[in-house]
Amino acid sequence: MICFSQNKQILYNFTSIPQSLLVNPGADVSYKYFFGIPGLSGVSANFGSSSFSVYDLFADNGVDFNDKVRNVVNKSSNKDKIYTNQQLELFSGGFRIGGEESRSYISFGGYQELDFLMYVPKDMAILALDGNRDYIGKSFNLGDINLRAEVLSVFHVGFHKKMNDKLVLGGRVKLYSSGANANSTRNSGFIYTTNGTTDQNIYYQYISSNLELQTSGIAAFTKDEYDGNITNDLIYNTFFNGSLGLGFDAGLTYYFRKNLQFTASIIDVGFIRHTKDIETLTYKGSYEYDGVNPGFDFTNEPENVLDDFQKAIPRDTLYNKYTTWRPAKFNTSVEYSFGKSRFDQDCSCKPPGERQYVNAVGAQLFTMTMPKDPFVAFTAFYKRRLLRKLELKTTYTVDSFSYKNIGLGIAGTWGKLNMYFLVDNVLEYKDITKTNSAAFQLGINFVFQDQD
Repeated sequence: MICFSQNKQILYNFTSIPQSLLVNPGADVSYKYFFGIPGLSGVSANFGSSSFSVYDLFADNGVDFNDKVRNVVNKSSNKDKIYTNQQLELFSGGFRIGGEESRSYISFGGYQELDFLMYVPKDMAILALDGNRDYIGKSFNLGDINLRAEVLSVFHVGFHKKMNDKLVLGGRVKLYSSGANANSTRNSGFIYTTNGTTDQNIYYQYISSNLELQTSGIAAFTKDEYDGNITNDLIYNTFFNGSLGLGFDAGLTYYFRKNLQFTASIIDVGFIRHTKDIETLTYKGSYEYDGVNPGFDFTNEPENVLDDFQKAIPRDTLYNKYTTWRPAKFNTSVEYSFGKSRFDQDCSCKPPGERQYVNAVGAQLFTMTMPKDPFVAFTAFYKRRLLRKLELKTTYTVDSFSYKNIGLGIAGTWGKLNMYFLVDNVLEYKDITKTNSAAFQLGINFVFQDQD
């Protein structure tokens, strides 16, 4: 199962990497110009589950798989989530504008992204696994069904400028193109069953349903007459025939002192208007049954009950355009630098004289909008310059997935070649199947500075 998370806490404010502009367009990154190797400048994948790991379901421990699923469901809540993101940067670049003394920069690029988020539908999972026989008097919440998924491409242009020695401002405009989207986040209703007042064989059941699944770019693939190639058609829709939207990023860096820095950014404030291959499925209505529990099997099909149910809660298909909002992300950090550098002061991404410290410590706060409660993560970090153009960053992150997430990142420049590799949850890689979250990022760029 592939899902989505975009807390890139190791990349954030790691200004030896030009891609740090993607998480803060106001990052203090400078260069004459840079460009990424197409398809290799930014590759990232992220997985998180707040209630179970792969090991819980697939461990070779003699426990029946159905029992494993039941155990996972029982220990979960409807606020637990499965949540991931995959990103592939197709091209990227940036350049200084306004002459050699200018502090203004343009950056641009395009990337493909896959998102998936699903909350654990606990009540529906219990009903599917066990039925309602042992849950007489319980109301099963249909609002537990809550998910969204999307494949899209993003093309962007950004501008950032060092206003003075204390303040850097930046912004970015984005064009979204959604190749496929599924969205079901506004569900409600319940299923309730109880015994009759005088006879334990008489049951009263009431179902209230307000279910909706919005899709774009998917319906054509489900038709019997479809005879194309899903992969090729999905790629074409994502880049050339998708539903379009607009968004923006904004960010800043402010120096209270030369070695005390504050940053903030807001990312993906935007929307997509879904107009291509749209289809909305609904199950809306209410159903009431009072009588002997009908037996649903191949030899005893209570057709009148099924007919009544389908009339009371019909499946409808609508073809209305709809709008989805991108999950907005907010970052902020404070960083304190110390330890005079013993290397000379030029850096792959900063002009001479602006990098004077070997060490830095700090803290970062990340929040992201979600259909239920916002996702929040807190990170403490330490950065160390190992060589003149080689830096290391380590992080410790606390969020709803893990309280022991240690990340490690390294970035270096050799000549004009800039390379980086970042990985989360390093302690869990001794047995990745038991981890609740994992992430990595890597990339290769060419960075050019003035000769001096």
